[in-house]
Amino acid sequence: MSACVTWQNAAMRDSKIVDFLAELADRVPAPGGGATAALHAAQAAALLGMVARYSTGERYTAHAETIVAVIAETDNLRTRALRLAEEDAAAFTAVTNAYRLPKGEERSAAIAAALAGAAEPPARVIEAAARVVELCELLLPIGNRNVVTDIAAAAEAARAALTTARVNVEVNLGGVKDERVREELNLRISGVDAAAARADWVTAEVREEINR
Repeated sequence: MSACVTWQNAAMRDSKIVDFLAELADRVPAPGGGATAALHAAQAAALLGMVARYSTGERYTAHAETIVAVIAETDNLRTRALRLAEEDAAAFTAVTNAYRLPKGEERSAAIAAALAGAAEPPARVIEAAARVVELCELLLPIGNRNVVTDIAAAAEAARAALTTARVNVEVNLGGVKDERVREELNLRISGVDAAAARADWVTAEVREEINR
């Protein structure tokens, strides 16, 4: 049994980091860039959740409602991103299987459908990562200053998720035959540069604060 199949049969949340990295380095089609994009998003959400948890108590009562909401949302985003990592590997396997079909119209249709399916998980990663950046902006002025660098770390991880996921959408676009689907995917990746710029702004603000 290949490492690829072994990894896909195990839930991402149950995998050891060392095992995942070994499989990522192996000569197998999945996991790959799409899964790492999702993991970047998951780590970003986890980091921001940690900052929020350090921003509770008497000193932060004025923002308690916001902090509680950030904790809940980052936990949900972390879970969603892990699921997307698993979905990305499954979708890429579907592409591989479609290319193995005998040449003909059925194969072409299967490949086009599989490529459209493979673009969906990274497109959703973009949405999740963009939301993490928004939460970084929300938490930056009110979070615990002792862990403010972790807000920058979350922003940088979210930025990596955004740009990596975009590449993984774009690589599938050429084979998507449905024009409506292509237009929708292009629309969904159109905001990546703006979201990445906002992540850069968060990091710049943090760096300015810690270097005063």
